[in-house]
Amino acid sequence: MRKYKGCSKLVVKPGSTQDVSKVLRYCNENSLAVVPQGGNSGLVGGSVPVYDEIVISMSRMNRIRSFDGTSGIMVVDAGCILEVADKFLAEKNHIFPLDLGAKGSCQIGGNVATNAGGLRLLRYGSLHGNVLGIEAVLPDGTVMDDLSTLRKNNTGYDIKQLFIGGEGTIGIITGVSILCPQRSKARNVALFGLESFEKAQQAFRVAKSQLAEILSAFELMDEQGQSMVEFVNQRTRPLDSRYPFYCLIETSGSNPEHDSEKLEAFLEHVMSEDIVSDGVLAQDETQMQSLWSWREGISECVGHWGGVYKYDLSIPLPELYNLVEDTRERLTSAGLVGDGDTFPVVGVVGFGHMGDSNLHLNVATRRYDKEVEQLLEPFVYEWIAGRNGSVSAEHGLGLAKKAYVGYSRSDTMIRLMQQIKTLYDPNGIMNPYKYI
Repeated sequence: MRKYKGCSKLVVKPGSTQDVSKVLRYCNENSLAVVPQGGNSGLVGGSVPVYDEIVISMSRMNRIRSFDGTSGIMVVDAGCILEVADKFLAEKNHIFPLDLGAKGSCQIGGNVATNAGGLRLLRYGSLHGNVLGIEAVLPDGTVMDDLSTLRKNNTGYDIKQLFIGGEGTIGIITGVSILCPQRSKARNVALFGLESFEKAQQAFRVAKSQLAEILSAFELMDEQGQSMVEFVNQRTRPLDSRYPFYCLIETSGSNPEHDSEKLEAFLEHVMSEDIVSDGVLAQDETQMQSLWSWREGISECVGHWGGVYKYDLSIPLPELYNLVEDTRERLTSAGLVGDGDTFPVVGVVGFGHMGDSNLHLNVATRRYDKEVEQLLEPFVYEWIAGRNGSVSAEHGLGLAKKAYVGYSRSDTMIRLMQQIKTLYDPNGIMNPYKYI
């Protein structure tokens, strides 16, 4: 996003857990602040130094340590690239339970540290459920050896959960054991055009009812986002007509015949009931990837004009798109939205994971503009607080949202988080100025 930049004089690239231990012990004894860094694909400034913190890059710790084909349990170094792990699992007929647009560069340790959600959460759940064990180094150099490969381990506090989403503020994750499900033999992808958000909700309800156990993704996109992908990538749209909303669904199962029957019944129902106006079903793997690119391409394309304000939010499903409309109206009324160069805002886009009620609100701009920012913040966070939503659904807090935690967490919860931070990192060297 080109919004955050520090001035580090040193990047350390450890090759082992013991290396990390020695580095942190030295830094802790000498009161030297550090910032852990993975693939640097985050959107909240969590992996970027604020001042002159020492960067600890995990890029050299990139091994796949082990995989058990019977249990589906994989153990990896924190610096292992997500796509590398998933391709390894594909050869073993398994799949990594997380999929992101940044999978070619993001690292699993960073995914776990930020509790990344991604495109498969509807089917496989969050990392809090899939991560079985963690190896981490505490600020004083102590190695936390909790790299369990057991699905059941009910022996005391589940300390590893503090590191899932902890954003490197209480220690550095060096190894992860994770449960990986079998790769589906039958996969289908379809893209629909719909006339309203209400009809998108109806389609989702029908999909949950009729597709049930084979439904693996249900993604929402608006027309403005699709127009940007079309313009930037100069591509022909998969549907002949334009619609206010689009939904992309994916099914994954073990029986192609069974899945096809269920999908055909679903398509027949939503079309006959006028829930869906038009749609296209991918006929092969190439078409599946092409349809997915219309969803995954939004995030990059909205930044084409210069800058983009990105908000990753959890909102009760019936009100999910209302924030986009209210934000668009707010910026338009202020005279900031338009086609000409004199208008700083190019467009307001809403898309996200409808299956888990996660909206990505993106405001595309020609430059980062204080007037725009003041109209967005804290308006967006106040809007979310008024509906008991979350100011961060899956990207974490980092530097961008640390001042806004109070919109989603009570004073009691914030105090408890601060106590945990102080307990693990009394000298405050771990990723300072972030999180809380």
